[in-house]
Amino acid sequence: MQHSFQSPRRSALLRRLKRLAALATLAGASVGALAAYPERPITLVIPFSPGGSSDNVGRAMAPLLGDKLGQSIVVDNVGGAGGLLGTQRTVRAAPDGYTLLVGSGSEILINKIINPKLPVDGMKDLTPVLFVATGPMVLVGRPTLAPNTMAELLAYAKANPGKLSYASAGNGTPMHVAGEWLKMKGQVFMTHIPYRGASPALVDLMGGQVDLAVSTLSAALPYIRSGKVKAYGVTSSKRSDLAPDLPALGQVKALEGLDLGVWFGLFLPAKTAPDIVQKVQTAAAQVMADPAVRKKLAEQGLAASGASAEELRAFMAEEVRKYQRVVEAAKITAE
Repeated sequence: MQHSFQSPRRSALLRRLKRLAALATLAGASVGALAAYPERPITLVIPFSPGGSSDNVGRAMAPLLGDKLGQSIVVDNVGGAGGLLGTQRTVRAAPDGYTLLVGSGSEILINKIINPKLPVDGMKDLTPVLFVATGPMVLVGRPTLAPNTMAELLAYAKANPGKLSYASAGNGTPMHVAGEWLKMKGQVFMTHIPYRGASPALVDLMGGQVDLAVSTLSAALPYIRSGKVKAYGVTSSKRSDLAPDLPALGQVKALEGLDLGVWFGLFLPAKTAPDIVQKVQTAAAQVMADPAVRKKLAEQGLAASGASAEELRAFMAEEVRKYQRVVEAAKITAE
């Protein structure tokens, strides 16, 4: 009578071989999936309503990005909660490359700083793909406001504490942070009036309901050119090539060091496979190098970037430090 017998060493070897075979099968399937990506349309989430800067950026990129990837890009505006809803949708999406996000400082970083309880952390829950564009913000005033320069405005604000008001596109937006930073550096007090976007803030500014507004350059530029608002300068350390005739507020003696703009990046959910990230990054870099896309962004007051994911991540980390300092010093809190 024969007995089947395997040594413990032989049994362990067989188990190991089976595991290796299974892993090889999975790896083959994974490589096949990556080689085929994308096999269906890709959703590009815009976390704000149509017509805003994020929407303009996404729609400028989408057609050519689709061409480069070989699939159509479906733009999906998921507005609400200051960009949180669209960002949250992307974070919760499967990390398979079929959900992209056009993200900016407000919803990606500032929201979490002013409200740590939020379920989304842009530094951890998203994978940077490409730095898309940057743009300056601008301080504008109603045309009947007496001061004509930033130095005159600071002197007026100091002589009349609390008399001036400034509007922003909303609580916790880069415009709000820039306004509070300006107040701290200039050692002046102005009342912050948050609006739901740049457009209504500018309408009330022209109507005289508020004295000043911190706005994106793209939203304010038509009114600056028509003389409907008075421009004091861009919120940066040097003049912008997009509006070289406007002074840089960071060069005003009392405001040295002031340097804050708006920016946009392309993101995928965290844990997306590196091969897919690389494929999207290559296509997006080609899009950002296209002269027609760069021209379209410039017309909207934005300078195309095209910097790498690593550069975007480093930039975001520095922005967090800027935002954190101002948010804590100005005691900005969630509404």
